[in-house]
Amino acid sequence: MSYRVAVRALCEFAAKVGDLDLRFTPSPTAQEGIAGHQAVVARRGAEYLAEYRLSGEYRMLTVSGRADGYDPAQNLLEEIKTHRGAVERIPDNHRQLHWAQARVYGWLLCRERELETIELAVVYYNVLSKKETVFRETFPADALRSFFETLCERFITWAEQEVAHRRARDSGLEQLRFPHPAFRTGQRELAEAVYRAARDGRCLMAQATTGIGKTLGTIFPQLKAFPGQQLDRLFFLTAKTTGRHLALEALTTLREQPAAQPLRVLELTARDKACEHRDKACHGESCPLARGFYDRLPTALQAAAERGWLDQDSLREIALDHQICPYYLAQEMARWADVVVGDYNYFFDLSALLYSLTVLNDWRVTLLVDEAHNLIERGRAMYSAELDQRAFRALRRSAPAGLKSALERVNRHWNQLHRDQEVPYQVYPAAPDLFLLALQKAVGAITDHLTDQPTGNDAELLRFYLDALVFCQLGEAFGEHSLFDITREEDSARQSTSVLCLRNVVPAYFLAERFRAAHSCTLFSATLGPASFYADLLGLPEETPWLNVASPFRAEQLQVRVTRDLSTRYQHRAESLQPISDLLARQFAERPGNYLAFFSSYAYLQQVLDQFQAGHPDVPVWVQSRQMDEAERQRFLEQFRLGGRGIGFAVLGGVFGEGIDLPGDRLIGAFIATLGLPQINPVNEQMKQRMQAMFGRGYDYTYLYPGLQKVVQAAGRVIRTPEDSGTLHLLDDRFALPAVRRLLPVWWDVQGMRLKVPQAGPL
Repeated sequence: MSYRVAVRALCEFAAKVGDLDLRFTPSPTAQEGIAGHQAVVARRGAEYLAEYRLSGEYRMLTVSGRADGYDPAQNLLEEIKTHRGAVERIPDNHRQLHWAQARVYGWLLCRERELETIELAVVYYNVLSKKETVFRETFPADALRSFFETLCERFITWAEQEVAHRRARDSGLEQLRFPHPAFRTGQRELAEAVYRAARDGRCLMAQATTGIGKTLGTIFPQLKAFPGQQLDRLFFLTAKTTGRHLALEALTTLREQPAAQPLRVLELTARDKACEHRDKACHGESCPLARGFYDRLPTALQAAAERGWLDQDSLREIALDHQICPYYLAQEMARWADVVVGDYNYFFDLSALLYSLTVLNDWRVTLLVDEAHNLIERGRAMYSAELDQRAFRALRRSAPAGLKSALERVNRHWNQLHRDQEVPYQVYPAAPDLFLLALQKAVGAITDHLTDQPTGNDAELLRFYLDALVFCQLGEAFGEHSLFDITREEDSARQSTSVLCLRNVVPAYFLAERFRAAHSCTLFSATLGPASFYADLLGLPEETPWLNVASPFRAEQLQVRVTRDLSTRYQHRAESLQPISDLLARQFAERPGNYLAFFSSYAYLQQVLDQFQAGHPDVPVWVQSRQMDEAERQRFLEQFRLGGRGIGFAVLGGVFGEGIDLPGDRLIGAFIATLGLPQINPVNEQMKQRMQAMFGRGYDYTYLYPGLQKVVQAAGRVIRTPEDSGTLHLLDDRFALPAVRRLLPVWWDVQGMRLKVPQAGPL
């Protein structure tokens, strides 16, 4: 069996040496890199062959790639690299890698054209000065062949191992069996649909009730599709840590079978959680785990590949055994794992690692997007950018002298933007061209400064620099999918300041490209409807099927009661406090146990809590507070003990509204005192207008669907298994409206009740 490898991948594996060095070395943007290559090629003669495809074999390896350029008249092959700043600042191990690529291409060309010698050049092109710095050397073909074969020999052991691993993996997956005696109700239906999507290379949206085993019910069929579809990778993408843990638990269950033992599973975690030396910088002169990183990486990769199960603890153990950084070991192993479990941003963000590897290596990947209802808001955040003038003015005062004029130019254009704005918040029809041009020039000036002064810079300068880079990048991609808005206010000196925002409304424009890169994708959640809402905003392919999986739960398991004469609208909250307090107490007296009560805000929560504790001080309560850390969240959840009694007060849409599992009598009921509708404010009203113009459903897409999604997620905390039973109180008259009832789970048997308070108005 042959093994294909790109020239770049071969050199990065076999020729990369030295330290891990993440000191600021500003590199050109992708657009600047393309333009730089084109500029160099344009200076060459008419016979110059650009992007020259080359390929060659060595034993089982097929090595291929595109050389940047070849001049037959001079017998000169060039490797072109764009850069900023002084050439001398390019690290030595980077230069060695560049020469390795040139030498491999040199041999492939010598072999193709039967050349005895060839002249090679590494051309460094400064995108700012437009100057070329050229390093040239003549090589005999025999020396290049020897170098090529040495690299191949270093790689071939790994390649043989990878071929054997692939065979063992696929053979095992053909024998893999579902790890339980039977599927749960709805779980088989889900698994079959996921398998068909992977088999047919399609996307799928699956709405499935919490508790049917969605995680295992999606991972198992995806793995079964690997051999037949020649799939390379499965990426399980999550919004929260809990989803990552559930995926790892499901994979642990599968790997108990010998058939799944060859499977390599990798967990990707955030850098701040994996870092061993947070007080040190990421380079060899500061961090001992960065020093000699690439020299020790091959043996660490081998150990990781042999281990197979690479969760955070396993990676840390292997990395420290080899004295390298755990976080960057995980980044390297992303190239070699079969299943990668990580956050959405690893595939969907602007600079997503897994997406970049997929495109670079032409992988056939399949995606599982867990709790996919979260991807809309996460996608919006990934493709939005904000600049605050107050922080910018503070930066101007402390900025190095060489940057003053560039920053002053930005400030002048910034002031001009909001000078005539009469209202605090205003949306403008287009991104500000003159401001963006000034900002781009400032980014260039800061880049030059940071290149010359890579250490000792103020954190605020670096923060503004990175924010400005993203702002410029998104400004270039501005369209109807986003808003440009300015929020104007006055500071303590009564000086006008503003916040500029490129605010993404419809992430589909950016995410669609990500979905196209995947062979197949399944998005699943307990709340993934209406289908058109998610398909429109996420940019899913046309005719993506939507599956509503039958619930394993019975209506009699959950008593759903709607208070038809209570309003939790802002203007009626004062009147609602006593009725809600009385209802909580009455339900607790009828069936003592653990309950969750959800409210639309911390302020509303506190008002009801004060009323309730004043009237019922004997009932235990625990309360969600703002900015709880993980330990505080865990203590909150530990209050829901088996056989316990009390009421937890929480905010709808917060960390306790989804992703927590409290089966049995750890939780026997919930109260939801809100429809969860987003706040009516100028920003949301502008988003409503934009989505009305694009989809004709502005109110539903902005308010109703996101709100009811939070309600159904929170209610899903009550019934977790077929043996559970409980009560759900929906505390607002609007829950009885047909437009709202249609968005509630079909298996609920919704009953009405009255609390003898004045009836409120319409939705």
